[in-house]
Amino acid sequence: MTGYIIRRVLLNFLVIFILATFVFIAVRILPGDYTVEQIATRQFAGGGVEGESVEDLMEEAREALGLHGSIIEQYGRYIRDVARGDFGISLQTRQSTISETREALPYTLQLGTMTLLVALVIGIPFGCLSAWRKGSRLDAALRVTAMLGLAAPTFWTATIGTLIVLETGWIHLDVLGHPGIWEDPWGSIQLFLIPAIAGGVGIGAILMRLVRSEMIAVMGTDYVRTARAKGLAETAVAVHHGLRSALPTIITLLGLLVAVVVGGTIILEVMFNIPGMGQRMIRAIGGRDLPMIQTLALSIAVMVVFANLVVDIITAVVDPRISVSASDV
Repeated sequence: MTGYIIRRVLLNFLVIFILATFVFIAVRILPGDYTVEQIATRQFAGGGVEGESVEDLMEEAREALGLHGSIIEQYGRYIRDVARGDFGISLQTRQSTISETREALPYTLQLGTMTLLVALVIGIPFGCLSAWRKGSRLDAALRVTAMLGLAAPTFWTATIGTLIVLETGWIHLDVLGHPGIWEDPWGSIQLFLIPAIAGGVGIGAILMRLVRSEMIAVMGTDYVRTARAKGLAETAVAVHHGLRSALPTIITLLGLLVAVVVGGTIILEVMFNIPGMGQRMIRAIGGRDLPMIQTLALSIAVMVVFANLVVDIITAVVDPRISVSASDV
């Protein structure tokens, strides 16, 4: 197992290097130029640019912002700095991009964790119930509900939830104070509850359908029929045999859904003014803040990659049928 983990970690570093390259290329495809904005600001502000050509001003701005040189030179500096742990300075705030990412990370983690918890609460119990009552009216109703959850866009669900809360006054949404759970636990839970439910409904619907299909497949196997023949209660058969056998597949899906959760939090953070990584990403893209975009995108990629590494390790522990030999990395 130790060798398996080491090989996976090394492989993940290779994946991160490839992702860093793609991020570098992607952010430079974006239209617009931060240096042009800076030059326009100086001209309107009367920054004393008389006698200087636009080309000179752009070169001066690029030099000051670290955007000078060819693409190959910029890429070389970028990879070198990332390898040394230097992710640069935000062009907008002139602060370290790592420090800004560190400030935003707890909000994104809290929203992502609450979203996954909602998905688990919805997906696993109702998936098991649907499989257990296969072919019944309850099963049909749950499947229709799951389809509705899949079809409803996250922002629509969040909007409807917000309108209901505002009309009923059940909870207080502090979108201006945006408290973290480490500062004001109850206020933070109230703020994050609606976006977590909005994001968790769709993911829970996916999880529910998978749990149902896996449970139905397992419940038709010989050893489950043998367990029934021995007189075990149907609930015990479903939980101890059906759900336990389907658990590795469910855990694997959760690893894949981490990327979906992170992507969904971007919209939800903007809607509810949550100062997480998604909101800062939108602001950085709007301002063409290349170092900030690169740091945030790479941080999100690292989170997803290593979340899947943890899932693979847990799956290997839970399911003894999985081999951890070198050929299975």
